[in-house]
Amino acid sequence: MTVLSYHQEQLTSSGLPQPFHAGTALFPDVLDVPEHGAPPASAQVSPTGTITGELSHLLFDGGERQRVHGTWREFISDEAFRYRDGLSPADRASLAYERLREVNSLIGSPETLARDPRMLASLHEWAAVVDGGGGLCTVASIHYNLFLGSLLDHEGSEKRDLSDFTSMRRTGTFLCTELEHGNDASALETVAEYDPECDGFVLHTPTAGAQKFMPNTSPVGGPKSALVAARLLVGGRDEGVFLFLVPLSDEEGPLPGVNVRLLPYRSGAPVDHCLTSFDRVRLGREALLEAEHGRLDEEGRLTSALGNRRKRFLHSICRVTTGKLCMSGAAVGASRAALAIAVRYAHHRRISGAKAGERVALQAHRSHHGRLLSSLVTSYAMTFAHREVVDRWNEVDSPEEREAVEREVAVMKGWITWQARTITTECRERCGAQALFSVNGLADFPQYTEGTITAEGDNLVVWLKAASEMLFRSGTAQREESEVPLEEQPLTELRFLRALLADAEQLWRTRASAGLRGGPAGDPLGRWNSASFAALRMVKIHATVRAADAFFRTIGRAADPATRALLENVCRLFLLEQLDEHTGDLLAAGHLSADHVRALPEAVEAVTSELAPHMATLVDAFDLPTEFLDALPMLQDNGYGFLPDALPAWAGE
Repeated sequence: MTVLSYHQEQLTSSGLPQPFHAGTALFPDVLDVPEHGAPPASAQVSPTGTITGELSHLLFDGGERQRVHGTWREFISDEAFRYRDGLSPADRASLAYERLREVNSLIGSPETLARDPRMLASLHEWAAVVDGGGGLCTVASIHYNLFLGSLLDHEGSEKRDLSDFTSMRRTGTFLCTELEHGNDASALETVAEYDPECDGFVLHTPTAGAQKFMPNTSPVGGPKSALVAARLLVGGRDEGVFLFLVPLSDEEGPLPGVNVRLLPYRSGAPVDHCLTSFDRVRLGREALLEAEHGRLDEEGRLTSALGNRRKRFLHSICRVTTGKLCMSGAAVGASRAALAIAVRYAHHRRISGAKAGERVALQAHRSHHGRLLSSLVTSYAMTFAHREVVDRWNEVDSPEEREAVEREVAVMKGWITWQARTITTECRERCGAQALFSVNGLADFPQYTEGTITAEGDNLVVWLKAASEMLFRSGTAQREESEVPLEEQPLTELRFLRALLADAEQLWRTRASAGLRGGPAGDPLGRWNSASFAALRMVKIHATVRAADAFFRTIGRAADPATRALLENVCRLFLLEQLDEHTGDLLAAGHLSADHVRALPEAVEAVTSELAPHMATLVDAFDLPTEFLDALPMLQDNGYGFLPDALPAWAGE
């Protein structure tokens, strides 16, 4: 039997109502996923009663849905968070702070929010929907995670008066990167020299390249304080980079010695980005944030549990890992919102059909809905992968585990945010000229996701770091061996598809290792250059394997057979499309047969055909507030609601 005939038999022999078809068990012994048709023992009844409801339940943290997501969903439902046309960049920056204060009014304890990675990431998911991301996500991420979170993570936070920051009388910001030091921020030049005579510090920017780039430090939004990353000098000795709490401005503007220069407008997130420098600003002893990575004793001597300056720096900015989760959350939220808009528009928009006078929906065309469906199945994988890595980070309880999970956070941040850029751009294009208008909700998403790619560590750089760690320290994705002969393995079998991705990851790992061994002797950079391309491909595939595993575990939690079958098909299309670029390698390595390669396009077409009628259900499960969607002009009945209601007088003549 050929792969194609097996595939056709699978389609016709399913006992499930069409258009679903039964898949096979997904790693039942490894991932605890039930056999098809048997609900998990712990979830015999759907918690919602509908496919859409159960999909939402699975997408949004199950029983924790209301606690983790409910407040933020309700928040963006309010009329105050609709798009406002005609605002200048300065007005939009001010609006970001206005909305930040609205967020602060909704939460009982900002400290609790800052300590809860799940709530922080969820805030970014939903805030990203507002104004295509706008400035709200940016200022919320800085204030709650980088600023307040860092204060709480260091010693003595219980003794500090944080009320100015928790009440939003002062907004917190975070100054780390400099004009000449971005991804190599550990080499930053700003200094804080300890002065034993006054038991304090002198904060100074020694060169033009040491100006802090590009924090939100202008007077817009009211008085601000910052955590400033600076090199601690004690008796002329460089002790490494630490954080210092520094008041920047009051109601009148920047404080003495603080120099702020507004940068040009940046599209995608209208925030008051600035260049900031310090001219011998004096700080009290309490300005230094201390913990095990470094403490100054009464004699002005530094003691540290960490032996080198780089480790002290990384400990100081450890909130960047939670920041990566927040950027992933924002990218996932923007992707789902873009898809919800684009799929609704595809059903709503009518164009000329094949017959005279016929009008058909854009959704009727495979060339249109096929591209959106590809993005849609990827967004499900992104969401499930994001949920899993957030949970893992939330539960870390050992230094060894922390290092591994930090790497997974970085890998998934890169994969998710890059996918988000592709998805939001696709959605914008599929909605044509109307989607170029910000009021219709799509135009600003692609530019916003660009920011998530760079923030909290440029994707390429964090992937290179992850790649080196994976090559030298960790194993590859595990593959479940099958007793079924290769030629009988069907392209409908999810275990087989996932195993093929794991094979592809191993192939690129082998190439990267060979590049390292074969690189020029005595030239570390040359050796890494020989390996880096293959290593990055390995990381990319690793991310998709991890996303597939998260998808499988989510399918295992589905209670309703129809929901489970739909999710299996969504996962199937995701895996088939991920495999497409690796078929040559897999065929050459003996992991795929020629029949498999020939059958792949038909397998993709078959699953696409089955899923197309369910795209509305899949985006309805994203649970975007009706108030948000109804406010988008291009989704209104006439499809051009941003134009005047009345036609010109001559139009009816």
